[in-house]
Amino acid sequence: MRGIIVFAHGSRVESANEAVRVVAAELSGKGGFPVVAAFLELGQPDLPAAAGQLVETGVDNITVIPYFLTMGLHMERDLPPLIDKISNEYNGLRIAVTLPLDGHPALVQALLDRAMSVSHSTNT
Repeated sequence: MRGIIVFAHGSRVESANEAVRVVAAELSGKGGFPVVAAFLELGQPDLPAAAGQLVETGVDNITVIPYFLTMGLHMERDLPPLIDKISNEYNGLRIAVTLPLDGHPALVQALLDRAMSVSHSTNT
C-alpha cells in the first residue's frame, strides 16, 4: 500500500505547521491514500515518526514530497540521511523522494494568481 509524506521545514508559528497538515489532509482526500505531514524541525511529527505512522497502517511504499520551493541545503544535506535512517529502520520499506516545487508547471500559474489577487490603488 502507498502512503505520502508532505515534508516541510517547520515553524515556531504553529499555524504555519497546521497549514501544511491541512494540505496533507486535502491531498489524502483527493488521492485516496494515507498522507501525513512531517517536519524537519520546529513541528511534529518529524520525518521518521511520520514514516512510522504510515507503516503502522500497512504502508510499504512511501513517497516523500518536499514542501520546499528549491533544491536547497535541507534537501541536499538534511533529507538524505533521514531517508537512510528510515530505510534502515524499516527494512523492505520502499521510499522515493520527489523534486521540490520549483520547475512544476503549476507554480508559475500559482504566482500569477497571487499577483492578480492584489488590487492596486492608483494615485492620480
